[in-house]
Order: sequence, then structure tokens, then C-alpha cells
Amino acid sequence: MNERRMLLRSATASLATVRNMSAVIRVSANFCNLSRVKYVAMVVIACTNCGANNRVDEAKLNEGKAKCGRCGTKLENKPFVVTDASFGRDVLQATGEPILVDAWAPWCGPCRAIAPVLDQLAAEAHGRYRIAKLNVDENPQTATQYQIASIPTMLIFKDGKLIDRLIGAQPKQVIAARLAAVR
Repeated sequence: MNERRMLLRSATASLATVRNMSAVIRVSANFCNLSRVKYVAMVVIACTNCGANNRVDEAKLNEGKAKCGRCGTKLENKPFVVTDASFGRDVLQATGEPILVDAWAPWCGPCRAIAPVLDQLAAEAHGRYRIAKLNVDENPQTATQYQIASIPTMLIFKDGKLIDRLIGAQPKQVIAARLAAVR
């Protein structure tokens, strides 16, 4: 009698397993239907506030809806502003991707001409590098420290060290090539 119950129980358990497996197979078959899969372009953006790397949907970033996962600051794929007070934290203490610091002034014609190029490079960075802007009129200490005598001057830093310097307005391809050489 006990053997009969054990056989009945094992048969019932096996039948339940088979039923569950067929449900899993049906779900898996539907899950693998690639016509319903939505592909999302993801980019890595470093937060300008806390420095955390964030993987975000490129569409949300372009719409201005992306936020840092650590501190909640709005993420942008535009150059960020550095000052004498924030230069050490934002540039010298940064590790990882290179940072191009654009030393500029609002009255400088070539600086204004190169600004859209730097905006384009920042939008195309995809986490490979970051671009910062330093107003030399408002931040003379950093400008003096790095001997910026003419503007625009672009300084490229990697892991807190000055790696390269570009003086004057440069074409987008030249700036991109210099940034790529630092990697």
C-alpha cells in the first residue's frame, strides 16, 4: 500500500513538473520573439557633481531626462564649467577618461567660434572623454598656474596630469585626434 502511494505521489509530481516545463517552454518561445525586442542605445556619462559613471539611454540624455544614479543630478552631454575652487576636484582628482579644459573668455571671438565644436565633441564623447570650460577672466588663479597667455587654450588632462596643450582655434578633427591619442 505504501509503495502504491509513493508511486502515485511521484507520478503526480512528475506530471506537475512536465506541466510546469511546458509552460516554461511556451514562455521562453514567446520571450525569444525578436520582433518585439526594443534596442536601446546606452552611453556612459560621468556626473559633473559627484563623478559617478552612469549608463543611460541616449534618447533620455538628449531629452534632458537622465539623472545620476548616485546623487540625482541632471546629466548632460555638454561641457561642464570649472572654477578656481572646483578645478582640483573636477580635473586634478579625476581618474579614468581624459578631460579637455577649454580656457576661454566671453569677449574672445575665436573662443566663441570654437564653442559649438566643443559642444559637438562633448555630445559625441560617449564616456571616452569629458570637456570642461574655464573662464579665464573669472578664474585667474588656474589660468596663471597653467601659464595661459593666449586664448583659446585647450589643456588635456589624464588622471590629474597635464598631457597635452592646444593653443588657438583648432579644427574639430585635430582636437578629436589629440583626445584619441591620450587614451
